[in-house]
Amino acid sequence: MPANFLERLEKSPVLCDGAMGTLLYSKGIFINRSYDELNLSQPELIRGIHHEYLQAGAEIIETNTFGANVFRLSRHSMGDRVRNINMAGVRLAREAAKSFDVWVAGSVGPLGSRIEPLGKISFAEARAAFREQIEALVEAGVDIIMLETFGYMEEIHQAILAARDVGPKIPLVAQVTVDEEGNTLDGSSPEIFVPHLEQWGADVIGCNCSVGPVAMLDAIEKIKNLTSLPLAAQPNAGIPRSVDGRNIYLCSPEYMASYAKKFINAGVRVVGGCCGTTPDHIRVMKNALRAGEARTRPAGGSARAEAPKLDLTTPLEKRSSLGARIAAGEFVTMAEIVPPKGTDIQKEIEGGRFLKSIGIHAINIPDSPRASARMSNQALSLLMQQQVGIEAVLHYTCRDRNVLCIQSDLLGAAATGIKNLICITGDPPKMGGYPDATAVFDVDAIGLVNIVRNLNRGLDIGGNPIGHGTSFVIGVGANPGVPNVDEEIRRFEYKVGAGAEYAVTQPVFDLSLLENFLREIEHCRIPVLAGIWPLSSAREAEFMKNELRVSVPDFILERMQRAATPEAARQEGVAIAREMLVAVRPMVQGAQISAPRARYNLVADVLEALGSGTAACV
Repeated sequence: MPANFLERLEKSPVLCDGAMGTLLYSKGIFINRSYDELNLSQPELIRGIHHEYLQAGAEIIETNTFGANVFRLSRHSMGDRVRNINMAGVRLAREAAKSFDVWVAGSVGPLGSRIEPLGKISFAEARAAFREQIEALVEAGVDIIMLETFGYMEEIHQAILAARDVGPKIPLVAQVTVDEEGNTLDGSSPEIFVPHLEQWGADVIGCNCSVGPVAMLDAIEKIKNLTSLPLAAQPNAGIPRSVDGRNIYLCSPEYMASYAKKFINAGVRVVGGCCGTTPDHIRVMKNALRAGEARTRPAGGSARAEAPKLDLTTPLEKRSSLGARIAAGEFVTMAEIVPPKGTDIQKEIEGGRFLKSIGIHAINIPDSPRASARMSNQALSLLMQQQVGIEAVLHYTCRDRNVLCIQSDLLGAAATGIKNLICITGDPPKMGGYPDATAVFDVDAIGLVNIVRNLNRGLDIGGNPIGHGTSFVIGVGANPGVPNVDEEIRRFEYKVGAGAEYAVTQPVFDLSLLENFLREIEHCRIPVLAGIWPLSSAREAEFMKNELRVSVPDFILERMQRAATPEAARQEGVAIAREMLVAVRPMVQGAQISAPRARYNLVADVLEALGSGTAACV
């Protein structure tokens, strides 16, 4: 058996192996396969790769289990084989290493799906998945747990907790993946992630994957001033370049070896390689380390940084006129204006002026509803505020934007004076006229609310301070009429927990569903604005019921079907909307009244049900 791992690091650095996936791909294994499952179906192949790295001089070999968690394996219908695959991975590494004095590290990578607050996997589910994998690795006899390529702090936190649950005394290496600025994928800087990793219980911290040696060395030099723990560095062999349709890593073994020495001189104690590195790279790195004199970590470099705890949130009543009305308990009225398909906004601006004149408090502007290609609703919101002098409520969807774009958009919106949001997931592109368009959906509405709340607190998506926070009033959507109302309520609870401050429902035609929904959310109640939609025809009512998942009772359909003429149908639709508005008034804190086909006069017709015909007097 090799010496105690952590004691060895105090004396001299240790060389880890290189990439597993790179070699498997070079040997003809296609990337659509589960590489982890090869532990069972092609054990000789995996054992042979371990042996190549050992012969090259690696002192740590990592098990072929990077993606052997239930979420990743389930994509290949192997979610029930977590234990077998991980234990086989350890066995193969042990068999390859039986004549070498080396450590076997159990490789654990991210789950491959987002966890809360930006994803659908709960902390408990993530921790359980990591625990299941790590239990198998520990039972099979690994010497080290190696957490690799984590880009999100919430996820590596759950992995560390699971590792400490299972093997509190097993050395734990925690490695994040960073960009060229040294920040993780969620934007956490070394000043943020280093103290967290140390506090959570890592024995060794560092970086792997994502960037080449130069950028990783820059990151390591920042990290070394923030902790006294041993450091690890396993960069890619440069940034991949496309050559004849394949991604090729172009850093030579000699180049990697020169940086291995620089990493050691910067205080790194575990050095190796990630994507693109091969046994040839490890061999030359080993020779370079033998020839060089490793320098120990200088004393006095253990200053610790505390993650900033800023909360610069502006009170709701001071963020916008809409926020002030909500905070004061007023009955709020909003109307919807859909952006045009071209650049001519005259009709929309005139509609905004009319709606303001009848007392509407804010204009709700959707984001390419039903995945249609329309003018940017952010641009129309800004123009509406500038030219009409009425506050806009910006629908913001997750469909078209990754988390970086979301942050950039929202900071820009705040800087231009947009103050009110409704955070929604968004309709998938297949619903619109461009079904082949790609969707992003990095996060859903719950994750989006988390991002906005952080921005309001003066923090970016990685928890880094951005100075004075934004001042958005955070709204969300709700649909009391969905078939699975329990799931809708569960998601509503998450939205409120994430920071939602008001909600707007889908159009209400069935009062019993709204009443039931309001009862079920009483424990997490925030101000609710009911959607009111003046129907224009029986066909529209059928479309809403059967294609938009809006609950339209049969008696409403029958009323619309009895209308003998289009004008009679319009009048009946307005009458139904008035009835709904009067009925919901005691239950909710406001209403959003739609104007189908830009018929803004319908909003005025509906508002007459409240008395004077103007929202200002309700």
